[in-house]
Amino acid sequence: MTKSLEQLRGQIDEINLEILELLNKRGEIAQEIGKVKGTQGVNRFDPVRERKSLDQILANHNGPFEASTIQHIFKEIFKASLELQEDDHRKALLVSRKKKSEDTIVDINGTKVGPGNLEFVMGPCAVESYEQVKEVGLALKEQGITLMRGGAFKPRTSPYDFQGLGVEGLKILRQVGDELGLSIISEIVSPQDIETALDYVDVIQIGARNMQNFELLKAAGSVDKPILLKRGLAATIEEFINAAEYIMSRGNGNIILCERGIRTYERATRNTLDISAVPILKKETHLPVVVDVTHSTGRKDLLLPCAKAAIAIGADAVMAEVHPDPAVALSDSAQQMNIPEFHKFMEELKGAAVKLS
Repeated sequence: MTKSLEQLRGQIDEINLEILELLNKRGEIAQEIGKVKGTQGVNRFDPVRERKSLDQILANHNGPFEASTIQHIFKEIFKASLELQEDDHRKALLVSRKKKSEDTIVDINGTKVGPGNLEFVMGPCAVESYEQVKEVGLALKEQGITLMRGGAFKPRTSPYDFQGLGVEGLKILRQVGDELGLSIISEIVSPQDIETALDYVDVIQIGARNMQNFELLKAAGSVDKPILLKRGLAATIEEFINAAEYIMSRGNGNIILCERGIRTYERATRNTLDISAVPILKKETHLPVVVDVTHSTGRKDLLLPCAKAAIAIGADAVMAEVHPDPAVALSDSAQQMNIPEFHKFMEELKGAAVKLS
């Protein structure tokens, strides 16, 4: 006897529910596999395993569907299962927004870096002398800025370029910071120098070239100092986030992420400012984000519009470089503002920030 349309549809509905139950069971097992792979450090995507599974499925397929249709359906199931594993991985990250929904506010001697507290990080590219740093510090003080950056250790592309004053540079920064009430941010390039830096800096900066210096990240994660972590020259956002995870996994949760431009084919600017990274990082993590407009552009004429864009899109702080006489600076002379340019920059930027608030 021929079954009615309603009976056939009823059978389809029952099968759909059976498929749904099996898919959910499969998803739960896939999540368990993801956890095991995570503990073993195994890549979640295994193309060899996927190929074997597809071959087994197709070898046992004898139904009315084309083999290509069955392959497409199961590849989508495999893809969804992998996404489940990756979602669980993101939830497990200590820096993840899914792990901690509230924003992290990094307190630097009373200056709070995070949502609702727009801050500015300014200073010379490299420390050259006490007089140079003091003059810049006074300009920062005049603008009400409390966070001063300055390079004492300078990892440069050429071994013949100025490499910084090292510990002597840190001492100069600390002296000026103490005299003017400024908090000091400076880059450390070696794990061995972390302990030394603790006496001189308020924030340890890990530069773009060291974003994946894993021993340095571990050392930074083991100290009780805020860390400003710059995105690598060509790092993906996922790699950037995982670099921050290295630090937090060692116990230090006071991390500030810095978008400083990435290397692309474009030659009009020194790097390409990935402005979209700001909302992505703030969505994916609970950490504050600062934008370095100096290194991302390498052009003084672009500092102000890029800084405005950074504030408009939600950056928690803007970083730029200032030098009393950029023409004679020992590093990055073309991209540093002089003191009058800095004051004009700040006045215009503060005005824009008020309009955007």
